[in-house]
Amino acid sequence: MSVLEAPRAKVPPKPRNPRTVVVGWIIAAVVVAVHVIAWRATDISFAALAEGWAGMADFLAEAIPPDLSPDLLLESAEASLVTLWIGLLGTTLSVPLSLILALLAARTISPAGWVYQVTRAILSFLRAVPDVVFALIFVTAVGLGPFPGVLALVAHNVGVMGKLWAETLEEADPGPATALRSAGAGRIQVAAHALLPSVLPQLVGLLLYRFDVNVRSSLVLGLVGAGGIGFLINQSIQLFQFDQMLTHILVVLVLIIAVDRLSAVVRRRLTPEAA
Repeated sequence: MSVLEAPRAKVPPKPRNPRTVVVGWIIAAVVVAVHVIAWRATDISFAALAEGWAGMADFLAEAIPPDLSPDLLLESAEASLVTLWIGLLGTTLSVPLSLILALLAARTISPAGWVYQVTRAILSFLRAVPDVVFALIFVTAVGLGPFPGVLALVAHNVGVMGKLWAETLEEADPGPATALRSAGAGRIQVAAHALLPSVLPQLVGLLLYRFDVNVRSSLVLGLVGAGGIGFLINQSIQLFQFDQMLTHILVVLVLIIAVDRLSAVVRRRLTPEAA
C-alpha cells in the first residue's frame, strides 16, 4: 500500500470545556435579548413600511425626472464646491490641535499620567458631541453660512482624529524611540525624529479617511444652516421641489465619488506595497 493510499488517522475532537459552553450560551442569550429590546424600542414594523409604498411612489414620481436646467446645475455645482471646501478646511484646520492632543494622549509619550487622562477626557468630549450640535451652537454665534460648518467640523474632528492618531502612535515600533531616549533625547525630539516619521503613512491615511467623512458630514451640516449643497437640498424639500432635490443629490453623488477616487489614489501612493 502506497503512502497516498494509507488510511488517514482520525483527529480526535477537541475537548470542550463545559464552562465555556455555558458562557457562550449566556452571551448569545444576552445578545438576542438586547436585540429584542432594541427592536421594540425603535418601533420597527415592516408592515408599516409595506403600507407606505404609495407615499414613497408618489415622492419618487415627483422627483423623477430631475430638473437638469443649466441654471440649477450651475447653482448646484457651486454649492457642492462650498460643501467640499467646508470638508477640506474642517479637516486641515484641525490637524495642529489634533497632533498636539494625540501626542499628549499617547501613553508611550505622554509626559504624565494626569496629562494622559485629561487629554483623553477632552478628546472623548469632542467626539461625544455630534458635529450637527456644534454647527447649531456656532450658527447662533456667527450666523448662517459655511463658516459655522467649518468650525463644527474642526471641533468634532479634533476629537476623532486626535484619538485615532494617539492610538497609532502607541502602536508604533518602540525601537527607534528607545534608541533616542538612551542617547539622551527629550520627548519632543523622540516624537519628531522617531515616532512621527515611523507612522507618517498611517497618520496621512487616517487624515484622508476623515476628509472623506467630513465631506459627507458637511452635506448634513447644510441642513441646519451651515451652507453648502445641503442647504439647497433642505430648501428644495421645504418648497416641495423634489425634482430639484434629486438634481442636487445627483451632484452630491458625483462629488463623493470624485473625493473617494482621489483619496484612494493618494493612499495607494503612500502604501504601494498594499496596492
